[in-house]
Amino acid sequence: MSLAEIDRYDATQVSLVGDRAIVVGGSIAGIASARVLADAFKEVVVLERDSIPNGPATRDGAPQTRHPHVLLEAGRATLEDLFPGFCEQVLASGGLMIDFGTDMREYNRGGFLADPRERYPTYCASRALFEHVARNQLRSIENVELRGGRQVTEYLCTADASVVTGVRVRNGDTEETVSADFVVDATGRTSQTPAWLADHGYDRPPTDEITINVSYRSIRIERPPNDRRMRMIVPVAPRTRGAALVPIEDDRWEVIVQGIHDDTPPTDRSGLIKYTAGLPVQTISTLLKHHSWVSDGVRQYPYPASLRRRYEDLSEFPDGLVVTGDAIASFNPIYGQGMSVAALEAVCLHHALATEGLDAISGRFFDRASDIVDNVWNLVVGGDFAYPQTTGSRPAGARLTNWYMNRLIRRAQSDPALSGAFARVTRLEEPPTALLKPEIVWRVVRPTVSTIPPQLFTDS
Repeated sequence: MSLAEIDRYDATQVSLVGDRAIVVGGSIAGIASARVLADAFKEVVVLERDSIPNGPATRDGAPQTRHPHVLLEAGRATLEDLFPGFCEQVLASGGLMIDFGTDMREYNRGGFLADPRERYPTYCASRALFEHVARNQLRSIENVELRGGRQVTEYLCTADASVVTGVRVRNGDTEETVSADFVVDATGRTSQTPAWLADHGYDRPPTDEITINVSYRSIRIERPPNDRRMRMIVPVAPRTRGAALVPIEDDRWEVIVQGIHDDTPPTDRSGLIKYTAGLPVQTISTLLKHHSWVSDGVRQYPYPASLRRRYEDLSEFPDGLVVTGDAIASFNPIYGQGMSVAALEAVCLHHALATEGLDAISGRFFDRASDIVDNVWNLVVGGDFAYPQTTGSRPAGARLTNWYMNRLIRRAQSDPALSGAFARVTRLEEPPTALLKPEIVWRVVRPTVSTIPPQLFTDS
């Protein structure tokens, strides 16, 4: 499901179903989940292993927060629904609003995509700022409590492990138990729920693992206040290098550089500049060379594999527990899908609570969430198999999908209608099936007598 396919959040649809809900993890997935739970429980407790900052700050327990993030339209619209005024507060805190169609330019398969005819407002900020704004709004909800420095060590359950009844928590040198009617695991890709299930007689969820072996390097550089450029250089086989440039608060750009299948970027300034000079577009290399670096060194983030846990396929699962966000599926970060998928999954949880409360909620939620993940997984992960070194479970039809997307993107370099359609899908506004509408298919497959030369290597 995409933003166009999912019913939007509506607090009036939900009735009280329990006394206390616990959310394990304080990232965007946890924050969005806690917001929808606040409509259905007398008390919601968010347990985060890191201390909870009062301002925008990265978290040691989530190293990815130090790297650039993009909030796609589906995520922005959903967070605005959950937290009215979210976008205004992002701007008031220093974030930017740019036009995804003109301020952002994407180099993909040999050329830049044409500027679409429509405007696509997009909000840009650091991951820390997005989290800070959402977290502050969550704090203002009377029946929600955020507790930092809490490491959840295990779930509490009934004797037969059929129902999760709370969590055991370590707080410094002390331990405590917190009972609950419902628990949400939003701990990310290192989630221990699969191991807990196995220890208590359940099957682990079937897992798809797509090994891509990506190494990321990111830094921040100075940005002239009026320069709002955003750039993406997509790695396409056989080229194993890519990069992105994202304008954020405090007159900064975040730059992320990636190397696929062990084409590892350097960690020193001169080496990284030389590495990015090997990209087909020199914009990012030039900016790295001539603008002051303001981050402390080059941040590193290894990403060995995309991971999907198919909880929807389990025949048995304990009551009182669901898993969300990266704990269900994590994607190659260069595509910027994570925060938006997590926000949409929170709306799936909202609708599951609104329809039948806690009755068999895990299965109903996982079925809904799998529809969200399918859209991204099949399109994005399938593309990773263009590299022969990629291993794992290839999505059905990946070769045909890759052929079609390759042709669509090349045509989109000179066709604004195609670049606009592609933008709406990558922003999760519309499903990938929108690219199969007859008028789109015709633009992709029709023979051309003459073509407008694409915007290949020019950038400004």
